[in-house]
Amino acid sequence: MLTLTLIVSFALVYMMVPYLRKVALKTGFVDMPNPRKLHKEPIPVLGGAAIYFGFIVSTLLIQLIFGKVDNTFYGIALGGLLLFVIGVLDDYYKTRGKDFPAWPKLLTHIAAAFVLVGFDVKVEAVTIPWLDLPYYSFADHQMGWVSIVATVLWVVALTNMLNFLDGVDGLAAGISSISAITLLFIAILSGNGPVAFYAVALIGVSLAFLKHNFHPARIFMGDAGATFLGFALAALAVDGAFKSATFVSLIVPVLALGVPIFDTLFVLFKRIKERRPLHQADKSHTHHSLMRSGMSQVQTVSVMYLLGICFSLLSIVVLLVNYK
Repeated sequence: MLTLTLIVSFALVYMMVPYLRKVALKTGFVDMPNPRKLHKEPIPVLGGAAIYFGFIVSTLLIQLIFGKVDNTFYGIALGGLLLFVIGVLDDYYKTRGKDFPAWPKLLTHIAAAFVLVGFDVKVEAVTIPWLDLPYYSFADHQMGWVSIVATVLWVVALTNMLNFLDGVDGLAAGISSISAITLLFIAILSGNGPVAFYAVALIGVSLAFLKHNFHPARIFMGDAGATFLGFALAALAVDGAFKSATFVSLIVPVLALGVPIFDTLFVLFKRIKERRPLHQADKSHTHHSLMRSGMSQVQTVSVMYLLGICFSLLSIVVLLVNYK
């Protein structure tokens, strides 16, 4: 089932991207160059449609063949649809050289997180690593509202973190693949079949898109694709590690998604230090710093991939030590 899911998800995205690229070029749905961006020519930016529909169609089809559709699918599909729609609108503004307001996007991201909660994809328990304290279950302490708040904060944060990372050809798709592979390993080790299934689908769509998006990119995923990938990864982390009251329920998913998390923390620290607005886009991300040091796009992405692999291996080591 996992192998079939990987093949179907990869094939769907791989075949859709060339068609969507032609549509984007004919309709002028292209990302225009500006001083903050690296590309010098207009690039089609409809890749998010391939990522979203490739993931949804493949997971729905496989579930209909092998069994019933679960709540996690509905949560990711409906919440992801909200992100896809607002993302396409944001991308459309970019194609016209305009900036879409931040508040509608943030409210939509919050709404998408609440959709997950509505389908019971939520943080149920946490532990504090390295401290000899019992785990804290929200259900045991009748603190359901804390579960909701924790879920919304985690999902909204990861959704935006991966979007912020999408600044170099192939970076967001590659890091998503690495993180999804790590979540797959976590799911297999913990016996969580549904999360393994969705993780494989994410691997398939990410790798297929990467084939068209690696430097020199022939298409971009845009906000529609990057926010959906971040949203889906956050949902799988919640539905996997955050549902178990063990040592790994906090530290492992954080490490598995280490690159977008620590890149965002690095940027926020730098902006606070320099007293610049936290929400204002700039070239202070890790990949920008690497390129300013003289690295090419391929070298920069390779270093970021290596960093992502290191985070993932560390999360796996923590997981294995815990299960020893």
